[in-house]
Amino acid sequence: MTATPDDLFAFLAELSIETTTVTHPPLHTVDESKALRGDLPGAHIKNLFLKDKKGRLFLLTCLENRTVNMKTLDKAIGSARLSFGKPDLLWETLGVKPGAVTPFSLINDRGDEKKVTFALDSALQESEVIHAHPLHNEATTAISSDGLAKFIDACGHSAMMVNFDALD
Repeated sequence: MTATPDDLFAFLAELSIETTTVTHPPLHTVDESKALRGDLPGAHIKNLFLKDKKGRLFLLTCLENRTVNMKTLDKAIGSARLSFGKPDLLWETLGVKPGAVTPFSLINDRGDEKKVTFALDSALQESEVIHAHPLHNEATTAISSDGLAKFIDACGHSAMMVNFDALD
């Protein structure tokens, strides 16, 4: 069963993770987000749902201004050639639609057989606050980097750290 935003917030509360959420019109791109948010402090991210040629699935969360070169990323995360995962596979696996991809979607990949490998921009560890969609693109939730790490762990995942500065 796919978690709802209410399920997400209840889970975060169970973990004693503090968050703040603001609602806004639907956002589909980083550019739309930049135009709407003004100078909201903290790290803003982009998230990519990826599939390699061997069928393995990856969720990548990185700073929004990162250029993602699939030819160097695949080596960094130990994958075969990468492409974007299809929307129906995204929904089936992480329970979100395109435009709402988020690290919070790992709440929907908590079974014994995790389907997704989570890759995280190592620079996000230095951020006090990280902004992410709460399973839909009509709100943004602020969470501490420690809170995000605790959430990821509670979902049974570990973050594969990617040093984008070394990839450039």
